[in-house]
Amino acid sequence: MSIFANQRSAAAFQLNPVAAGCALFVAAFAMPAFAQNAPAEEAPAAAQAPIASVVVSGIRRGIEDAISVKKDSNSIVEAISAEDIGKLPDVSIAESISRLPGLSAQRVAGRAQVISVRGLSPDFSTTLLNGREQVSTGDNRSVEFDQYPSELMSGVTVYKTPDAGLVGQGLSGTIDMQTVRPLAFSGRTVALNARGEKNSLGKIGNAKDTGTRFSASYIDQFANRTIGVALGYARLETPILSNETGLYEPWKRDARNGLPAGTFASNGIKAVARSGRNERDGLMGVLQYRPNKQWTSIVDVYASRFKAEETANQLEISLEQSESNYNPVTVNNGTIAGGTLNNVRPLVRGMYNKRKDDIRAFGWSNEYKSSDWTIFGDVNYSKAKRNETGLENNLQYSNGGASAILDKVNLGYGNGGYSQLTPGLDYSNSNNLYVGNTIYGSGYGKVPSVEDELKGAKLTANVRASGDLEKAFSSFDFGVNYADRSKSKRQAEGAINLVGNPVAVPGNLQYGSVDLGFAGAGSIPTWNVPGFVSQYMSFLPSEDLTYLIPKAWTVNEKVITTFAKANIEAELSPAVSLRGNIGVQMQNTKQSSDSRYLDNTKTGANQIQPIHDGKSYTDILPSMNLAFGFEGQQTVRVALAKQLARPRVDQLRSALEINVDTTKGEPNASGGNAQLDPWRAKAFDISYEKYFDKKAYFAAAAFFKKLDTYIFTQTRRTDFSNYFPADFVMNNGLPLRSRIGDYSAAYNGNGGILKGVELSGSMPLNMLTKTLDGFGVAASATYTDSKITIEDPSGSIGNNIPLPGLSKRTTNLTAYYEKNGFETRVSQRRRSDFVGEIGNFSNDRALRYVVGENIVDFQIGYTFNSGAMKGVGLVLQVNNLRNAAYETYNGDRAQQLEYAKYGRTVIAGMNYKF
Repeated sequence: MSIFANQRSAAAFQLNPVAAGCALFVAAFAMPAFAQNAPAEEAPAAAQAPIASVVVSGIRRGIEDAISVKKDSNSIVEAISAEDIGKLPDVSIAESISRLPGLSAQRVAGRAQVISVRGLSPDFSTTLLNGREQVSTGDNRSVEFDQYPSELMSGVTVYKTPDAGLVGQGLSGTIDMQTVRPLAFSGRTVALNARGEKNSLGKIGNAKDTGTRFSASYIDQFANRTIGVALGYARLETPILSNETGLYEPWKRDARNGLPAGTFASNGIKAVARSGRNERDGLMGVLQYRPNKQWTSIVDVYASRFKAEETANQLEISLEQSESNYNPVTVNNGTIAGGTLNNVRPLVRGMYNKRKDDIRAFGWSNEYKSSDWTIFGDVNYSKAKRNETGLENNLQYSNGGASAILDKVNLGYGNGGYSQLTPGLDYSNSNNLYVGNTIYGSGYGKVPSVEDELKGAKLTANVRASGDLEKAFSSFDFGVNYADRSKSKRQAEGAINLVGNPVAVPGNLQYGSVDLGFAGAGSIPTWNVPGFVSQYMSFLPSEDLTYLIPKAWTVNEKVITTFAKANIEAELSPAVSLRGNIGVQMQNTKQSSDSRYLDNTKTGANQIQPIHDGKSYTDILPSMNLAFGFEGQQTVRVALAKQLARPRVDQLRSALEINVDTTKGEPNASGGNAQLDPWRAKAFDISYEKYFDKKAYFAAAAFFKKLDTYIFTQTRRTDFSNYFPADFVMNNGLPLRSRIGDYSAAYNGNGGILKGVELSGSMPLNMLTKTLDGFGVAASATYTDSKITIEDPSGSIGNNIPLPGLSKRTTNLTAYYEKNGFETRVSQRRRSDFVGEIGNFSNDRALRYVVGENIVDFQIGYTFNSGAMKGVGLVLQVNNLRNAAYETYNGDRAQQLEYAKYGRTVIAGMNYKF
């Protein structure tokens, strides 16, 4: 089966970054000839001309700073740099990162939130802030980048190849976000940014369609430039708005009344108008002390609070009730395409969610330099907390709260558009809708929480080479790093029960109606869900319900990393130089987990038993990075490394849910695996890069990774003797036939090969002709391939699943014009279909196929460089210009799971710097 079909998205792809990259390639190699032909006549005039200082700002400044980072690095890296203080090129830092070659973003609720590097899911990369590993608010390691305001970041460097001194490195890449260093500035700088935004979907329920952003940055130096201070604050308020349709997963071939045998069908369908609001406050502080050229001390502080409150206002219909029947029905290629289902019980549901995320990070580094050696020390601490509340109300059409009135629904299943569900009754009148004992009860609630804490310390030394060693090496690095991490999750849940008789939502709790016409579903009322629960219902969440006992867990990790690295700097010939490093890193990891399980061999409170598990392991990770420099600012890089990525935190939980199969007479269970080894791989990279000072570059790279192992959910035979005493008797009065049974959990499985190629480049077009002065282009294209497939027995998208996060093709293109204060740009990022990790209703990870995306953003602005308005900049942006949809499916495009549109966002504002 062709899993990744692209028939639909190919037609919509009008900008061709691959062609642009190839054009840059040709132009790059044409430049030397151009340079040799024209300037000969101009040489005398140039010799007499006075030397001028050209100040580069805006888009060009950001591009040139990023090119400098890439050019000067010993590793293969990509970089983005702020165009000015508090001014990264995108609204979201994740969007900026996803424009880099080989990187792609997955949208979550319409926002670019998690990043894949070179075709591997976020599990394989790590994120640093000023070189320090970061905690996360989810139940895994991957950082949610929208919790880091782009206004507070000065740049991002992505290390695609590791070196021995890079602590906290990932297997696919390491993303290092950086804040400013105040003593790097020539004087006091203050920058203010204000934005207002409006979403094209309009108001939904009680949610406005407008939002605001504000940021302020202050940088100054004191005490004869020995003390530097940087402070930054960023505030965001933005609406949560979407129109969505969804199908229950998985699509199955169960027998249905009126449906031909063997037909794939879903068990339910819904139309959703989502309404809500995001709020984020971020604060950054830097204190830099440099009393002399030898000693520098830096204190970094970062804090953010992210709050989201939303309601999914939806009409939802179960399609699997025994009383229902299809007549008529349309089937295409074994999958239902549409029809009429009679005798259904539609529900109007309010699914409310509120969460608060807090991140705090602190780091203090000290560096002392002498003529022959440098000592660097760092201590750091970070902590993240998430508290979440999920509440639901279920309303059904009835007369005075009695049994539901049966309805019929006309169905049409989407493939590149919204699925359709048109009921026979009118669900817009709230007087006909009652909260009561529906087929899904009156409601359900959850209050999960996550806490992540990381303490670390680092000590390194750099010693200059001497004697004969100077011929090949410039210096040597040695170091040790200690990291102690603890992550815990709790998930209390419970039914929300109606107190008293069925009741309609009173007028004082209603917000008005929402239009579900995009799905053919008419209008439904919206209301204050937590207010209704508070007045009319009872909610007593518990962690100790039978099915919730294993959902509480803690994972601890202690990692000691030591390394040694030799830095290479040599002249191989008058035309060839060599720089780079060769080294080795040793990681010793001690992992453990504590959780609970239900012991059915005991009674009462003794049934809940603790469970502890863990292991230790040591890895030796050699690495080599070589950069050969040739005439004409050409560089060839070669890198070899052994790499690892530690398992997902939630996979390391020792949680266990154990049952007994009385038919087979043996136990079975599911849960976590604290005995997991990490992902391990061997990597080879090669890159050719051509630079034109820091104005332009072209790069072509190839990468190859052999994953020795891959972690995915499997079912294996396991000995459960420790959980059942010798005299244990099953519910049917018989003893166990065997204490060996099936256990479904994450295991280390077979790995495989991942390989790919990248083309990237950036060029101001005045290098081709002065006619195009001010115009420029940056483009990249990546092709990634892997035959590795995984299994997910608890999932719904079948077998032989491609690597999560892997898009075979990703492309990025930015075209811009910048001159005399005026600037405009259009940016596009595109990726082909991939398997994404989606949070499902149970707050668990679920794998789904995601249709490839084509996101286009536009920006135009003007900055006053003189006069009374000097320092003021005006900007207008349109994000998601095409209102690109987000769509997931079950493995076959005809078996859609989600289709959502989040609207295009228009942002207008101003900057002021002085």
